[in-house]
Amino acid sequence: MRFLILPIILLCAPSYAAQYRAALVADMDTGRVLYQENANELNYPASLTKIMTLYLTFDALEHGRLNLDDYLIVSQSAANAEPVKIGLPAGAKIRVEDAIKAVAVHSANDVARVLAENLKGGQEESFADLMTRVAREIGLTRTNFENSSGLPNDDHMSTARDIALLSMAVYKHFPQYWKYFGIKSWTYNGKTYTNGNRLLGSFNGCDGMKTGYTKKSKYSLVATAHRGDVHLLSVVLGAENKDIRANVAAQMLNKGFSMMGASPSSIVATPTVPSYAPSTPAPTPSATTFNAAYNAATSAAAPTYVPTTSTSNVSSGGAGVQFGAFSSRDAANSQVANVKNKLGVNAVVETAPNGMYRVRVNGVSESIAQNIKNAATTHGIDSYVFH
Repeated sequence: MRFLILPIILLCAPSYAAQYRAALVADMDTGRVLYQENANELNYPASLTKIMTLYLTFDALEHGRLNLDDYLIVSQSAANAEPVKIGLPAGAKIRVEDAIKAVAVHSANDVARVLAENLKGGQEESFADLMTRVAREIGLTRTNFENSSGLPNDDHMSTARDIALLSMAVYKHFPQYWKYFGIKSWTYNGKTYTNGNRLLGSFNGCDGMKTGYTKKSKYSLVATAHRGDVHLLSVVLGAENKDIRANVAAQMLNKGFSMMGASPSSIVATPTVPSYAPSTPAPTPSATTFNAAYNAATSAAAPTYVPTTSTSNVSSGGAGVQFGAFSSRDAANSQVANVKNKLGVNAVVETAPNGMYRVRVNGVSESIAQNIKNAATTHGIDSYVFH
């Protein structure tokens, strides 16, 4: 099924010219890009970088390398981080769950560094290398990370397309931790921190996700929202101020819901937002998927293993492969059929936290799980190995 792509009507006064650099809106369940403007152009991601820092934190939690109640030590390097921080002194301790909230809600640079150093042998540089490697593994083709927070670095770059794909990977791979991106405020050591995502609480159905700002990057935002069975994601990079990044994100989400045919009855108190123009001419919009884009970028890779029978016939073990988490059972069932058709694997639907549905293959060996993941990657199916 193809969606009719309509041009955004730009009702811009001259003062609204060149107000942001890139934008995108996509369906989180399918990866379909509904509309994009300069989505593959390189930009500084600023604190949107922390989405990857949290992705790797969630991965450590999923695999038992961390627990939410563990305490992390603050190094002198982390204590020296500037400018946005919660101000923990060197030698202090912070619980993992509080660290997650500090990064997701307040975008604390000192705590992002605490997570990086504790997850990768005390070296933020090593953690940044891991971030970039994992970025490649999940299909981010134009992203390079130099630190865990997004602090200015000329080589620290990404795109709206890559940031959207990363955000979807968090949503699909770690639904049990998605709630942290929707926290409106958080109190720690007697001080309350407010989430900079203005759409939380003001845009109907908004459930996350992350803001960013540096002098070079300007103002950026990833925002996600539900209406009925539709879950959309918008990315705005390089906006001139906080109002513009919030308004453009809302504009993109409204357009996406309209294109997806969200029921008018599910649209309540949606704000009217002005239209803005991107800072450079936008390419002709087209409906694509992240999976298709990733598959095209890796078309030279051959699958190492494509099973033709149920995984229960080829191996058993303590590993498994997840092919995404979905907000509706119908979407999950469609992914089961997709996995069966392309890989010959019999996946199952499992109920996940927060009312979501995971598509998984369970009880296979580590090597078989990795082979299934490699085959899924070749066929443009997002997946990860769990234990």
